[in-house]
Amino acid sequence: MNAPPLSATELSRWTQPGSSRVPFWAYTDAQLYQRELEKVFYGAHWCYVGLEAEIPNVGDYRLSHVGERQVLMVRDRIAPKDRATDHGIRVVENRCAHRGVRFCQNTQGNARSFVCPYHQWTYKLNGDLAGLPFKDGVKEGDCVNGGMPESFDLKDHGLTKLRVALLHGLVFATFSEDAEPLEDYLGPQIMPWLDRIFKGPEGARKLTLLGYNRQRIPGNWKLMMENIKDPYHPGLLHTWFVTFGLWRADQKSRMVMDAQGRHAVMISRRNEGGQNAAVTEGVTSFKANMALHDDRLLDVVTEPWWKVPDPSNPGSDIMPTVTMLTLFPSLIIQQQVNSLSTRHIVPRGQGEFDFIWTHFGFADDAPEMTQRRLRQANLFGPAGFVSADDGEVIEFSQAGFTQAGEGATLCELGGTGTEMTEHMVTETLIRSMYAYWKKVMEL
Repeated sequence: MNAPPLSATELSRWTQPGSSRVPFWAYTDAQLYQRELEKVFYGAHWCYVGLEAEIPNVGDYRLSHVGERQVLMVRDRIAPKDRATDHGIRVVENRCAHRGVRFCQNTQGNARSFVCPYHQWTYKLNGDLAGLPFKDGVKEGDCVNGGMPESFDLKDHGLTKLRVALLHGLVFATFSEDAEPLEDYLGPQIMPWLDRIFKGPEGARKLTLLGYNRQRIPGNWKLMMENIKDPYHPGLLHTWFVTFGLWRADQKSRMVMDAQGRHAVMISRRNEGGQNAAVTEGVTSFKANMALHDDRLLDVVTEPWWKVPDPSNPGSDIMPTVTMLTLFPSLIIQQQVNSLSTRHIVPRGQGEFDFIWTHFGFADDAPEMTQRRLRQANLFGPAGFVSADDGEVIEFSQAGFTQAGEGATLCELGGTGTEMTEHMVTETLIRSMYAYWKKVMEL
């Protein structure tokens, strides 16, 4: 059941200036959440739906979501004359145009067409209606019983088709005709960091799938976006990061965002040699005597593509060991040493979301690198040595918001502005996202 629209009074409840104090109701209000779905997920934004590598063959499909609406990412047939201009990837809503049935129940597969089980309406891979039973009625003697009206036209009754954009093997879709071109949407500040992972000397790198994880987290969807825009917590919450030096406050870091503040990249380099004792003193998650039974979990090998020309300092190079990209509203792309994954946020109500991890590598990886990526992926996912902490603390946060009434979070580490920084002792990326969110939500 849809929540009633918010009144002008309710929309003006964010009385604090700026975006450094987020009211708890931004995470708990059911009416606001319905407005988010319309303004953000079904509005003029590009949402991630999957990787091209997941559907390599004609007829391959995979279920995905844009907001709460289930969609199919499909590899369509392409005429030879169109192959230079048509990537063949379609995204259609999993909802029959006849009676609204969610017709596809398989997570993935291969099909020549899609058939609704209720009344056998049949659709082409691109979503066009191909045919339906008894369209012209049933002949009985000289009479024809039933049938669709003469005005019924197959082309007017296809599946809902989304606009699709393909970038370096990443598939994005939008319900909006007003969304700007994808590369403009991402912006010149973010594109170099996507290029670094996905674009090789001869174009997009060919990806290989290594596996999936998925979990349902009892928290508002924005909390995961915040979590990956938050460099403050990793060296405090995560024993693995602070103890083994994967992420500490003294590491050389940079916070990058697009011009609108919606997308961001956290960039950092693992320290070589000694560590600054001041960043672990008094930190309860730091375990000085903790040791690994299997050192291969931290068998880090430098890859040539890590080093790139520094977008912020022409003429110099930069070689991060970690980049965490947050592409608003639904995608996180992780490079944590040799581990690579996308993380897809699927909202399930104001207090719950699904979180889907797709671990990947490159087609030209040596077998030893593939094994290394798989081992390091154990740091992440629902039961990961690092990521289990995030799911738990998001649940605790949502519980606190629900009990606290009219309180607000405080995100003022490093000030109240939304500027880029060359360090990680800041919450600037969270503030920048909420400045944008307030504008979109008309708060």
